[in-house]
Amino acid sequence: MALSVATCVARHQGDRREQQDRVEIFGHPTMGGMMMAVLADGMGGHSGGAMAAEQVLLKARQNFEMYAPRSETPEHLLREIIEEAHLVIKLTRFTSEKDPHSTAVVLLVQPGGIDWAHCGDSRLYHFRQGQLVSKTEDQSLVEQLVRKGVISAEAAIDHPHRNVLLSCLGAENPPKVIHGKVGELRVGDAFLLCSDGLWAYFDDAELGRAIAERPPREAAEWLIGQARERADGEGDNISVAIVKLVEAPPPEKPLRRPGA
Repeated sequence: MALSVATCVARHQGDRREQQDRVEIFGHPTMGGMMMAVLADGMGGHSGGAMAAEQVLLKARQNFEMYAPRSETPEHLLREIIEEAHLVIKLTRFTSEKDPHSTAVVLLVQPGGIDWAHCGDSRLYHFRQGQLVSKTEDQSLVEQLVRKGVISAEAAIDHPHRNVLLSCLGAENPPKVIHGKVGELRVGDAFLLCSDGLWAYFDDAELGRAIAERPPREAAEWLIGQARERADGEGDNISVAIVKLVEAPPPEKPLRRPGA
């Protein structure tokens, strides 16, 4: 069965004074069947967060355009994007009054499968027919406390230190880049990239149903609408990217002239 890809990106400023999230999906300039989804949640005063997130998207575009699958592995490409963006963001800290940091999630789609990498607490979910297959693990203090059994997952939602990250781009220490891949793709596979302004208001099952039951654009609009309602006037920036595998339409039959 031939596969096709349906995609969508969306953002909402939430109740913050500035939109510091960035998200984008783009294809390779010369190689068909390849695309990249990138999401970054910037942090920092004086617009530093917005600048940091922009750097993640810029490095992703630059490095993806030069990507040569025959001489470079997907993992190397994704790690290089995050590590180089980190160095640029970190340099800005010493040349301006801004204090820029960012999370990063990068998804690479190519005929051989899907690879991804992330750093921080922006997430990537992999659903299959609405069921969770895997998701990234937040590099945050509260996630560490949950893993150690110190607090429950429910307590983490409203924990006073829920925004403390253990790794991100622009920090003193190099980013902890986690890589993953999916080799065999099927109709019904869907990948959700989102910032904490979205995932904080949903459990895994609700996210999976929303994406399975709706086209990407409708799913993104519904999720953002629900997040805004549940935030009750205290919502963070929201960014979303959805990449969904669907059945490719059959090729059109050539028209035959009458009498041919």
